[in-house]
Amino acid sequence: MTIIGCNKISLSYGMTDILKDVSFSLNEGEKLGVVGVNGAGKSTLFRILMGQTEPTDGDVFIARDKTIGYLEQNSDYDSDSTVLAEMLKAFPKLTAMEIQLESLRQAAETDEDAALRFANLHERFVAEGGLTYRSRCQGVLTSLGFGEQFWNVSVNTLSGGQKTRVALARIILSEPDIILLDEPTNHLDIDSIEWLEKYLAGCHKTVLLISHDRYFLCKVTSRTLEIEGSKAKLYRGNYDYYITEKKREREVQEHQFKEQQKEIARIEAYIEQQRRWNRERNIIAAESRQKQLDKMERVSAPSRLPDPIRMQFSEAEESGNDVLSVRKLSKAYPGRNLFSNLSFELKKRDHLFIIGNNGCGKSTLLKILCGQIPQDSGVFEYGYNVTRGYYDQENQNLNESNTVIDELWDHYGHLTQTEIRNALALFLFKGDDIFKEISVLSGGEKARITFAKLMLSKFNLLYMDEPTNHLDIMSREVLEDALAGFDGTIVAVSHDRYFIRKLASRVLAFGKNGDVLDYHGTYEDYLRYIERLSETAEVTVAETVSRSKQDYLLSKQQNAERRKAERQIAKAKEEAESIEARLDAIPAEMDQAATDHKKLTALYEEQERLEERLMELLELLDSAGQM
Repeated sequence: MTIIGCNKISLSYGMTDILKDVSFSLNEGEKLGVVGVNGAGKSTLFRILMGQTEPTDGDVFIARDKTIGYLEQNSDYDSDSTVLAEMLKAFPKLTAMEIQLESLRQAAETDEDAALRFANLHERFVAEGGLTYRSRCQGVLTSLGFGEQFWNVSVNTLSGGQKTRVALARIILSEPDIILLDEPTNHLDIDSIEWLEKYLAGCHKTVLLISHDRYFLCKVTSRTLEIEGSKAKLYRGNYDYYITEKKREREVQEHQFKEQQKEIARIEAYIEQQRRWNRERNIIAAESRQKQLDKMERVSAPSRLPDPIRMQFSEAEESGNDVLSVRKLSKAYPGRNLFSNLSFELKKRDHLFIIGNNGCGKSTLLKILCGQIPQDSGVFEYGYNVTRGYYDQENQNLNESNTVIDELWDHYGHLTQTEIRNALALFLFKGDDIFKEISVLSGGEKARITFAKLMLSKFNLLYMDEPTNHLDIMSREVLEDALAGFDGTIVAVSHDRYFIRKLASRVLAFGKNGDVLDYHGTYEDYLRYIERLSETAEVTVAETVSRSKQDYLLSKQQNAERRKAERQIAKAKEEAESIEARLDAIPAEMDQAATDHKKLTALYEEQERLEERLMELLELLDSAGQM
């Protein structure tokens, strides 16, 4: 059954078409990825679906009585509630029932009618998930990077990225029929992305997803809507299918166009020849062929693809083989230790990718190594002839009051205006765009300015903090190719798994307890290593993991599990004995309360509850061989 769709949606501002005749529909449970370059109109389409923007023409269809959850790209979530309290608002019916139950609980002590209503309401409360909804809220928050230390924090005190994650968690818990997500992975670490990926792929909701995360799209979606040049086309497959199919279609169209152009040229030459001969039969032949040409259904040339950005990084003079030495580096903030005694050696042409959960110290490490903030202890030293470049994910090195052209000219005053303009044109800043103020640019445009500045620099060691965050898929691919061709050393913080897989030759993995694993190998090799390690022992990320340490960890885990099981069994035995003693005493109390209906009811309920609990304990003891 169709649950949502568009019929020839168009949106124009003056003579400019943003969207033109966009049509598609989705059935219940289908998952659609919406792709296109930055500025193609993807977010605009979502705002039209939500009724926030009125289209110039066309209709939106949403099935009756279906609810929609919408995550905007930069959600300015406003709430005076704590993070956990905000999640509980997703269950207004259950929270209202809780309040009512508490009120009835007190009345039930003296009122039989209230006791009956309490019992009925409690049964409904349990059936509708009242005993588990709080733990569900806590579980979703934890999965999206909000540990217990955040639960009692006011939402309004959070950063913009954290507010977006709060909005995402609230949508997931509300379980709407249709979920619209605009760049949901922008503020998530790899663990949270993988959790969201599994949730969306496994849920039965209808999902519309805007994302530049290629792996995420492939894992979650089963349909792809491409928006290009204001037009939209639906592909019945995920992102990988879309890329393959689009390439095939363009090749077929290009071939058909060229073959038809050859045929048209041949017919036109024949007509011209017959007309030159100018006999009656030649004129008839020429007119016949002209009619054939006029009736021919023309194949159009493939549409021109959007202009990609272009970049190439220039290496300074070659560095020595020893690029960077880090020894016993430590950094902490009040109440939070980021890393301690961190040591590693960086060699020439290493591609070191730093991964880990949000807030573990990845960006802080880069800022320390770039001299922007001090370390608490430890030292780091650069090798011979090392020159650095730095890409900051927040683009803090841009002067907001500058124009685009002045931002480059301030740093590269020796270049001519033509050279500056040519550099900006590579990053799609042309015409009047170069006179825009930095303050009015989008996140993607600011990222392009930062890359333009880097491209004009010369360095042999490049630091990058989340460089793909504000880039569309085409620009990410250009960046990947530029970095693959860079002959220097790279240190990057990223949660873009496609980007990491393509470039990493080494992984520095930050653990949850401040431990760090320095793995020499590709990201695929690292994942296989962690998988093997987790099969035999609890994964502890450390600077070096020797075989003896793995054996120690496995033994420690097994002993801990054995002691935990022994404690559980002892506790279960003790509880079972206590319940049995109480069950033996209840019949006598029932006899004494034969005329007290209220007390008798309470004893029956207690007896039933204890018998159920006793069965659970006996099954546990039986499975443990303790009966």
